[in-house]
Amino acid sequence: MKIRILAGIFLVAFIAACTFDPLYDPLDRELERLLPDKGKFELPSASEFSKIPQSEANPISQDKIDLGKLLFFEPAFGVEAMHYQSLQTFSCGSCHVPSAGFRPGRKQGIADGGYGFGSQGESRIKLPIYEENEIDAQGARPLSVLNVAFVTNSMWNGSFGSDHVNIGTEQMWGVFDPGTAINHENLGNLEGQNIEGLKTHRLLYTKELVETYGYKEMFDKAFGDLPESERYNRKTASFAISAYLRSLLTDQAPFQKWIKGDLEAMSEQQKRGAVLFFGKLGCVSCHSEANLGSNTFHALGVKDLFENGGLKTNINDRRNLGRGGFTGREEDYYKFRVPQLYNLGDGGPYFHGASKGSLEEVVDYFNNGVAENGRIPAGQLSPYLQPLGMTDEEKADLVAFLRDGLRDPNLQRYVPTKVLSGLCFPNNDDLSRHDMDCY
Repeated sequence: MKIRILAGIFLVAFIAACTFDPLYDPLDRELERLLPDKGKFELPSASEFSKIPQSEANPISQDKIDLGKLLFFEPAFGVEAMHYQSLQTFSCGSCHVPSAGFRPGRKQGIADGGYGFGSQGESRIKLPIYEENEIDAQGARPLSVLNVAFVTNSMWNGSFGSDHVNIGTEQMWGVFDPGTAINHENLGNLEGQNIEGLKTHRLLYTKELVETYGYKEMFDKAFGDLPESERYNRKTASFAISAYLRSLLTDQAPFQKWIKGDLEAMSEQQKRGAVLFFGKLGCVSCHSEANLGSNTFHALGVKDLFENGGLKTNINDRRNLGRGGFTGREEDYYKFRVPQLYNLGDGGPYFHGASKGSLEEVVDYFNNGVAENGRIPAGQLSPYLQPLGMTDEEKADLVAFLRDGLRDPNLQRYVPTKVLSGLCFPNNDDLSRHDMDCY
């Protein structure tokens, strides 16, 4: 009898433990079922170099990251501005603002030719002395550089990088975009893109400038294996910035903590959104890599930047053609690379044309499944652009996962407290200094 009573007590205690043990939360069980290989989505930390994808031509080192972290925000090298009033007033961080998820805080980034900042770049506008065709602004909304280490071919059209999806496109390198000829050097997609990008964005690195602004010792430490004659230039600056960019990993987001075993890191609503994302809605069909992006291209039928107030772009901008603007293949027209999803909620707007102002609008667009850009032939549209039939509650759950479950709350760890020149950053124009209370 005593044995039966003890067994009964044990059974009740076991059931009670299971009831309250987060391991037995139905949402956790369902997510575990949907993600049998959840380690595929685990991001390394910035210090786990062996786990971070990198170029053989540019192995990651802490010295390169430390240098790149400063160069990314340093306005001192902005010496090729179109007008002298903008000399040394902009940096890479002008268009990739950490508090905005390393994207512009507005629909379009402006480096040279812009002024003002606001709180996260939302108030930056064209400097009146610049003609529209003189500013440094791109015809598509800049992508976030978070988790970019997991992007094999960068830009919306995947044009940089000599391998992966660009195998077989060699004849197009340098044709429509002269800068992509650098793919022939096999330096790595980020490294090549950034060498060309530093030219495009009017940033110059010479031994004289590097010495003047206090960076020589850091260049010497990062690139001591190179002869001095090859050590201070756009290539080495690009290599340092690229190493830094590869270290921008959102491994502290609640979903990342959940993957690593902290089952209470996400709220119940965020978990419901994750179940929708990886299950019923099939979002993971496209957002399938570790960064919840992929190196695939889809035409989603959204409007282009020129239709949403973008400067220095128009209906004839080749960038409106997406992947097809690089490859020249009609079957690639209007298809854009699938972006990563972390820290999206830190600031919109969204899509390459900045056509949606909030995550709620993005979710509504996918839920409706109807293209808004009439110039895109129906046959080009992604087969995934279909009505999804979500309820209002499901839409709210999905937004909660995207906005909060995928938000790393500590991106400030990737931002320096100062740059060696002592200038204000990421912008150093008068209005930005006022906005940032930096003098």
